[in-house]
Amino acid sequence: MLENLEKLLDWVYKKKCYFCGSSKEAVKMCSKCYNEMDYLPVKVNRIAEGKKIYCAGVYNKNLQKLIRGLKYHNQRDLAFYLAKFMAEYFEKITDNKNFEVVPVPIFPKREKKRKYNHMNLVAEEFCTLTSSTLNKELIKRIKDTKPQYKLKRIERIENLSKAFTVNKDAYKGKTILIIDDICTTGSTFEEMIKELQKNGIDDIICFAATTPFGD
Repeated sequence: MLENLEKLLDWVYKKKCYFCGSSKEAVKMCSKCYNEMDYLPVKVNRIAEGKKIYCAGVYNKNLQKLIRGLKYHNQRDLAFYLAKFMAEYFEKITDNKNFEVVPVPIFPKREKKRKYNHMNLVAEEFCTLTSSTLNKELIKRIKDTKPQYKLKRIERIENLSKAFTVNKDAYKGKTILIIDDICTTGSTFEEMIKELQKNGIDDIICFAATTPFGD
């Protein structure tokens, strides 16, 4: 019932594309703007603590705006498009559906202020698209870290030290797929991997929507 009402309202008010302003398709991201996002080559982008990190797309134009709109401007509907973009890349890596998807957590105070964790929204959509299992309880952020983009490599490592805690009881025994929006140096993934390994969890893959450093 609610879904039908939303569709009716979208039709009445002609939802516009967040990127080009077109109301032709009455969606938040039209097919033209979606198709303008470019994928990186399908290969391992880097290694952290012996674990593979994949990055899906080229960090420019629409992908940048997609992430910023979702993360900072309350454009929650964009989570579907980022998840779809990531899922379409990831299906080229493996046919395995037995993943436990773990979105990178944010500090509770920050999440309360923002009213949502954008990667939780992306993870929910990603799991629907890939038939994976969502696990938001396995890892929590217990340290209110500074924004990583302002920091150098060594400062990032220090900033993230002891930032996460693992609830091993929440582990379902599947391959862990940690997902994030941007992978710059890989330090966030690295710290999460270390914490998981301390708790005897070692079957891990990391996956980001993009990286500023390309391939």
